[in-house]
Amino acid sequence: MPHTLLFLCSGNYYRSRFAEMLFNDRTSALGLDWQATSRGLNREFNAGNVGPISGFAVRGLIDRGVALPVSPRYPVKLEVADLAGADRIIALHEGEHRPLMRVHFPDWEERVEYWWVEDLRQAPADEALAEIDRRLDTLLAELASQIGAAAS
Repeated sequence: MPHTLLFLCSGNYYRSRFAEMLFNDRTSALGLDWQATSRGLNREFNAGNVGPISGFAVRGLIDRGVALPVSPRYPVKLEVADLAGADRIIALHEGEHRPLMRVHFPDWEERVEYWWVEDLRQAPADEALAEIDRRLDTLLAELASQIGAAAS
């Protein structure tokens, strides 16, 4: 059974969805026994979001050669069961997501690894997605080295 990585962002529409799909594409290519999923921390999602996933995320994935699902799912709100089922949890912006964890999931706040990837209000999509891409490269190298160390 693969290990599970849970990506968190506010609305599960842009950053976490991009990270999830790019991670899964790369772990598959590398043969790593990891599978990502993603969820949103906000209790109410943005009614202005169009479709199941941000067009910026879609464009970023296409630009990186990631095959998109024919029918992508709509955003999903985070529940305790999602946290409990994850081997590793990464929230994509500490300043934005740690307070939401503290309010809605206080028992889990310290179990989350926090990155600093800005949302569209603070950074252009190409910069934010490139930062996720860089962080995923580092994460994948770490996971691959753990497998190599365990095999030794």
